[in-house]
Amino acid sequence: MMNYKEIIAKLKSLSNPKNIEGMKRFAVGGKNTLGVSIPVLRKMAREIGKNHTLALELWNSEIHEARILAGMIDEPSMVTARQMDNWTANFDSWDVCDQVCMNLFDKTKFAYDKIYEYAKRKPEFEKRTAFTLIACLAWHDKSAPDEKFLQFLPIIKRESRDERNFVKKAVNWALRHIGKRSKYLRTQALKTAEEIKKIDNKTARWIASDAIKELNNPKIIKKINRLRS
Repeated sequence: MMNYKEIIAKLKSLSNPKNIEGMKRFAVGGKNTLGVSIPVLRKMAREIGKNHTLALELWNSEIHEARILAGMIDEPSMVTARQMDNWTANFDSWDVCDQVCMNLFDKTKFAYDKIYEYAKRKPEFEKRTAFTLIACLAWHDKSAPDEKFLQFLPIIKRESRDERNFVKKAVNWALRHIGKRSKYLRTQALKTAEEIKKIDNKTARWIASDAIKELNNPKIIKKINRLRS
């Protein structure tokens, strides 16, 4: 297994300035970006295996791709609430936020509780973390009862006025993913979307309209109808 120095050296050897420029067009990448693609990072993660201590070292490097890799190799059972808070406070790009949430945070025992906490945060990426977690849990936590996601709908409605790009897109993502979990949640998500649509706010209307459009898509409805009611 590669150690910390070897991993950093490999990441730097894979640096691609052309990719960095392409990433900027999609607002991907924060400071210390090398331009290494996600598929390459996933392959490295499989080769490295799970390692909590190494994940912490990679995160502390402050290298963009090393932080994504850290989320891929960390062990959810060893993540503390303090670690989640520290990492969330240091998110400086939507892709780091989303990758860490979907690869690590949504598998920790703190995931559901942290949603309430982070949804009240002011910094853009900290607030995004809450709604990215909702979307990821709705997608990954197949055994969770519908009631766990019903409790997030009022939070989605409350924060639907936030006009910041990376917040509003995550709020929309969360609403759509809740609605795609089951027939019952689709009904409740659409009900919430209709309530949000009545808010006198351009961002709220966009969030609602986009969710309504997707949840009323015949292909999506057909897929939902094959799930549990």
